[in-house]
Amino acid sequence: MKKYFPIILILAIIKLSIQGFGNRNYGFHRDELLHLSVSEHLDWGFMEFPPFIGFIGRISYWLFDYSLLGVRLFPTLAGVGILILCCLMAKELGGKSKAVFLAGICILAFLPFYRNHTLFQPVAFDQLFWTFGFYLVIKFTNTQNKKFLILLGITLGLGLMNKYIILVWAFGLCMGLFFHQKGNLFKNKWLYISVSISILIFLPNIIWQAQNNFPILQHLQALNASQLDDIDPMEFGLSQLEYPFTLIISLFGLFALLLDKNLKNYRTVGIASVVIFGTLWLLNSKAYYVFALYPVLFAAGAVKIESLLIKKPIWIYVIAIVTLAPSIYFIPKLTPILPMETYVEYADLKEENGRIELTGDYADMFGWEEQVKLVDSVYRSLSTEEKNKCVLWAENYGEAGALKILGKKYNLPNPISRHGSFWTWGYGNKEAEVWISLGNEKPSVEYVFEEVELVKMITHKYAIGEENGIPLFICRKPKVDIQKWWQDYEEHIFD
Repeated sequence: MKKYFPIILILAIIKLSIQGFGNRNYGFHRDELLHLSVSEHLDWGFMEFPPFIGFIGRISYWLFDYSLLGVRLFPTLAGVGILILCCLMAKELGGKSKAVFLAGICILAFLPFYRNHTLFQPVAFDQLFWTFGFYLVIKFTNTQNKKFLILLGITLGLGLMNKYIILVWAFGLCMGLFFHQKGNLFKNKWLYISVSISILIFLPNIIWQAQNNFPILQHLQALNASQLDDIDPMEFGLSQLEYPFTLIISLFGLFALLLDKNLKNYRTVGIASVVIFGTLWLLNSKAYYVFALYPVLFAAGAVKIESLLIKKPIWIYVIAIVTLAPSIYFIPKLTPILPMETYVEYADLKEENGRIELTGDYADMFGWEEQVKLVDSVYRSLSTEEKNKCVLWAENYGEAGALKILGKKYNLPNPISRHGSFWTWGYGNKEAEVWISLGNEKPSVEYVFEEVELVKMITHKYAIGEENGIPLFICRKPKVDIQKWWQDYEEHIFD
């Protein structure tokens, strides 16, 4: 292991440096604001996702307050962990130093990981749990040591507390295990102990779901209606072709795991990969769901290529350069390493009507600070008595998250919103006399209040379209029963 340590260390430092440099730029993404908001309401589940991201958010707050660089350190560390595990899997699969090197290069070259390992979202941790799970399967195959089965159970349990999609990984692995020693593992009591540990870890979230009428079902229904139903089934497969060099190495890995006699002991992983990919495709999933599968395939592909070029090892370095070099130019599109003015020139973006259209992720990092400042200016204009009877009402979770997280430095009261988890935290002061409405359209506020005054239409040069031209109102004299109005909205919280 000592001879591989310098290789892994250098590659990990490169990964950490690139991600760390990008983590400090622009602002919080709307999803990050939601994940930090739920961390202030720790529970065994949330309306949109399991609780793991909330617990990580709370740790982040304890260590770094709400520092952008500190919050994003956690997905970056997950990404570095994935790189290290990919290299270690190459070693465990029989690879030597050049296979370890090529496996790590694949992680550096795979462009989606730069986005995934920047944003504070469950995705990075999901990829880490999948990768660590495969590593444990390979270690168990090599050693038959039951401790790796126990660790596998813990990994699956924690993965379920992070993102439910890991159930597809577990299903694929279960199918693959039928091909390990003719399925004899299913006679091993330690496998069932491992599964029991997973269920025990996941049980609090199951109970929470039951106590809250299984909001996951409502959320999935909303996702299907708004996003997944519109996905072209071919898009899932075609999206994998966008990264041809890493795809080729992963295909080498897949076929080696399935057919190569030197890797026949690891056919479980190959079968699992096929089942997972096929299942996600049949479920009409988003393309990025399968990216967590790639690290183990990169490792196997690197081992296979090393074995094919054992007499011409120089070609492995050529392959590494060809794989990595084309990705370097595109890194600024995935993680914000460039100042915005430089990025606009790099991406050749043009200003139209005072706005510049950024990609969805980058556009979602702008405008929040300005919104909070405007709300604060209105709030400070109120009398002390009005401030004590004031509610901040945001239309969506991005605006509410901005007021909740960024608003702390202005000592703003916690906002309310009828969107997702914010709805579960209630409507604040039922007897409030002044409401400051952010983002809600005029018909919505006029339905609730007799007096509605438009303060400003908020725009921002870089912000996403839906956060441009949004109204800021001061509202008074509610004309509906606030409690009933709030409760009646339960069926629409994911709209």
